[in-house]
Amino acid sequence: MKRAAIALAVLVALWLGGAMFASNSGEVVVLTTTDAAGAPHKTPLWVVDHGGSSWLRAGSDQTAWLARIRANPRIQVERAGATTAYTGTLVPEATAEINAQMAEKYGFADRLVGVLLPGTRGHSMAVRLDPETPSPEK
Repeated sequence: MKRAAIALAVLVALWLGGAMFASNSGEVVVLTTTDAAGAPHKTPLWVVDHGGSSWLRAGSDQTAWLARIRANPRIQVERAGATTAYTGTLVPEATAEINAQMAEKYGFADRLVGVLLPGTRGHSMAVRLDPETPSPEK
C-alpha cells in the first residue's frame, strides 16, 4: 500500500513538473476569450505561423477556451507584448498539419505533453487567427 502511494506521488510530481516545463517552453501567447456573461478568460497557449496565418491548437475539441470561441469567435491574442483582435476560425482539416508544425517548433515539450496527456492529438483542433478588420466609418 505504501509503495503504491509513493509511486502515485512520483507520477503526479512528474506529470506536474512536465506540464510546467511544457507550458514554459518556447513562445507562449495569451489568448483572451469571453464567456456568455461577458467575462474575459485568459489562456496561455503555444502558437505557430503557417501559410500566412497564425494558429493555435486545442489539445481537445472539448477544451473550455475552444467552446468559448465556438460561442463567440471574437478574441484577442497578446504576442510579443502586442495585443491584437482576431476572429478565431476552427479549421479541422488543418489540424494534422498544425500538430506537425507544433511538434517541429516545440520539439521535446510537445512530445512530453503528448505523453502526459495521451490521446489528445487525436482529438485536437486547429484554430486560425484571422485579423479583425475595422468597421468602415459612416
